[in-house]
Amino acid sequence: MKSIFKNSLLLRLGLAMTLITSLGFVSMVSSFFIAEETQGAAGAINSAGSLRMLSYKIVTKLSSSENPQQSNAEIVELINQFDQRIRALGHLNIIKEPVLNRVHSEILKKWQRTIRPAIQITINDSRPVQKQTFTEQPANNHIIYVDVVELFVSQIDRFVKLLEESLESKIQLLRLIQISSLLLTILVIAIIMYQVNSDVLIPLRELLMCARKAQQGDLSIRTRYKSGDELGLLGNAFNLMAEDLSKMYDDLEERVKEKTHELEQSNHSLELLYTMTRRFTESSSDTNYTKLLEDIETYIGLGPGSICLSNEDRDSAYQLASIRHPKTGVPDLCNPPNCERCMSLDRAQTLEIQRPGESSLRVKAYPITDQGRRFGSLLIEVGDKNIKSWQSRLLESVASHIGIALNSSQRTIQERRLALLEERGVIARELHDSLAQALTYLKIQVSRLKALQGTDKQAALAPAIIEELRGGLNSAYRELRELLTTFRLRIDDSGLGVALISTIEEYAKKHPIKIDLDNQVDSHYLNENQEIHILHLIREALSNIVKHAHADHAKVALYLDQYSNVHVTITDNGTGIPDAAEKLNHYGLTIMRERAETLNGRVDITNNPGGGTQVALVFTPANLQPHNEQSANAI
Repeated sequence: MKSIFKNSLLLRLGLAMTLITSLGFVSMVSSFFIAEETQGAAGAINSAGSLRMLSYKIVTKLSSSENPQQSNAEIVELINQFDQRIRALGHLNIIKEPVLNRVHSEILKKWQRTIRPAIQITINDSRPVQKQTFTEQPANNHIIYVDVVELFVSQIDRFVKLLEESLESKIQLLRLIQISSLLLTILVIAIIMYQVNSDVLIPLRELLMCARKAQQGDLSIRTRYKSGDELGLLGNAFNLMAEDLSKMYDDLEERVKEKTHELEQSNHSLELLYTMTRRFTESSSDTNYTKLLEDIETYIGLGPGSICLSNEDRDSAYQLASIRHPKTGVPDLCNPPNCERCMSLDRAQTLEIQRPGESSLRVKAYPITDQGRRFGSLLIEVGDKNIKSWQSRLLESVASHIGIALNSSQRTIQERRLALLEERGVIARELHDSLAQALTYLKIQVSRLKALQGTDKQAALAPAIIEELRGGLNSAYRELRELLTTFRLRIDDSGLGVALISTIEEYAKKHPIKIDLDNQVDSHYLNENQEIHILHLIREALSNIVKHAHADHAKVALYLDQYSNVHVTITDNGTGIPDAAEKLNHYGLTIMRERAETLNGRVDITNNPGGGTQVALVFTPANLQPHNEQSANAI
């Protein structure tokens, strides 16, 4: 029970409040009972005092000689009042005390047995009362002496004094109870205040201070208040909570550091991959691979490294790039070389490379592949380091990107070769269709002229042949200039629209013909290769118009149909094209068809019903082919 009382702050406070309430209750109850006991005390004192006054009045009336009958009546009235009041005193609570009850009984007895009978005898005798000694024989004497009354009055005075003393003692008792209750209440309150200050306020302030410190981030704060009461339990709970929060915060900090480190690694990885991709995109120079090896050493912390590429048989290799610094005259990495060991790997492996006269070299080899094709290996010196998983994944990704870059570079070289061969074929066809035919015609004329030498017809036919040679040479020269202009033709960043405007202005300036342009195809629908072929085809058609059609008006139109097909039409109001022109391989018609086939389209050359010629090219751009297929399926 003592430990429960000691370890319960609420129990102690409740006990203190109960004690204060009990003291107040005791004070109120004692006041109530004392008030009940002293009820009518003042009236009793007044009544006792009135008995004394009535005694003197009776004596006074008995001593009076005026109007005896009236005096007797008044004396009888006074006797009745005295009798009523002394009897009423006996019914009061205060008279129930033994001393007061005894004195009251003595006065009542003396009144009933001595004083009242004597007064009645005196009234019946009708003689004035003389101041004589009372003989205790009132029946024979008929005289009441004043000394008897005074003795009786003194007895009443004593009764009044006892009443006053009894009342005073009860008041003193009530005062003592009130003062004792007040002092005990003050003492209990002082003890409570001390207990509240020492067991509540001081621990509570300390807990609030600890809470503020914890709020400010200081989770190392601990309360020093140790107790088994409620605040002690609260302090212990706070310490446990602060300790748990501190552990959680430390764990969170550690996790944040880990995540930050992972983010830094990811950032380094992304930066390395971005830099590598940007360099390979901008240029295919071998210096990019050397810079890549330097970036690997900077961002990943491994290296130095080398990039070795193998031949198709994988039995030999050459070093594409390296940031290692071997000794002069000593092969890097392998001594003697053992390329097959590194080039035949299908997955990343750690290799121990033995070098005579030197310590072994520990490297990590990553195969460089793309689309099932093996190019070589990325070799990174690791020494005694343990490669982490993220480093290994990043190096595998780097090796894969190197493979993509090498494959893309080789495809680009192959495409350039094909483009060069295609362009050479176009030049050959252009020369064959134009300049070669003109030179053949000139060669025939020269042969004719040579055959006429020394004959009779030389004088007559030679001037005409020479004039044809001059015209043929001028035509060949003009066609050569046009071919050179065509071969030098380029489309800048302004796009196909600006190039078409420049071409039409060029032809309109050189020839007396009006050319209209209606271009409804944006440049973003076409790639550079398609734009070049379209421009060449339009120039070829315009060249045919100004050379052979004898037209004064032409129109160039470009538009997209509902199936995303590009239509290019060139029309004129000239003489039209002969039916045998295609058979004669004239007017560049074969070249136009070959350009249309290059665009995966077709070109139709027809005569308009009202006169003139129409060249119509139709093809689907590569970036719009899926849309074309969906539209066709929908229809």
